[in-house]
Amino acid sequence: MINLFLRHCQVCLYSLGKACRSPLPTLMTTAVIGIALALPLGLHVLLQNVQRLTQGWDSAAQISLFMKKTASDAQINSLADTLGKRADIKSVKVISRTEALAEFREYSGFADALDALADNPLPAVIVVYPNLASDQSAEALETLVDDLRGNDNVDLAQLDMQWIQRLFALMDIARQGVWVLATLLAMSVLLVVGNTIRLAIESQRDEIEITKLIGGTDAFIRRPFLYTGLWYGLFGGAIAITLVLLALWVIDAPVQRLALLYQSSFSLQTIDFATLLLTFVFATFLGLAGSWIAVGRHLDEIEPR
Repeated sequence: MINLFLRHCQVCLYSLGKACRSPLPTLMTTAVIGIALALPLGLHVLLQNVQRLTQGWDSAAQISLFMKKTASDAQINSLADTLGKRADIKSVKVISRTEALAEFREYSGFADALDALADNPLPAVIVVYPNLASDQSAEALETLVDDLRGNDNVDLAQLDMQWIQRLFALMDIARQGVWVLATLLAMSVLLVVGNTIRLAIESQRDEIEITKLIGGTDAFIRRPFLYTGLWYGLFGGAIAITLVLLALWVIDAPVQRLALLYQSSFSLQTIDFATLLLTFVFATFLGLAGSWIAVGRHLDEIEPR
């Protein structure tokens, strides 16, 4: 076992030295792999930052209860007091018909038209701020809205959260798109590595034939090509991470300026350790898989004449 381990280490270092002795072809191959992996990795990091930015937005949702015109002020205040004591409601705010009309007059620009009305057309509103855990907000909010809608004095219950739900739906679509894109680009990496290893096999065809003539096994011949694919994948993963970090560094300053305009302390999050490790493992696996496919297909075709 020790001897086998030493032989693997020897072949691994030999394949690394051989790749370094031809830096330009190695750089071109690994650069293609790195660019292919950088796109899904960058989109994944971008989605992580968007998700971190939107954390807690669902807790800022509010429910507007539009009261019936027949409901008296005493009934409205009594309902607001009852709702304020519920554990799933953080706070409530009552907007009377007079306050609603004054606010509408101020912000709508239809003050002259409102003066022509004989009666106030706006209902009283109770604004409810839910107090729900983030992991159950979506379902619990719908249940709460249905419960509040059943009150006799409530004419309409509206959940002011549709735009957030649409944003989360778009993020889910983008997340699935990243996986689809990563799959397609992974297939392209397999093709690049496989084609490179195939050319390396053809360039060493005579050496392989001689090795087989003197009793060299397929495993012995296959080993340096597999380690070459491993190094291609590892270097490609390093290039992909470098490109993404460089892109984050370039756009960090504009993002900071935009955050200051919105009086926010948001800053871009770099690649976390788990994503970093997964990228190297995935890139190395693609390099090994591509070389294994190429060697398995073309090595059997070479037989001593």
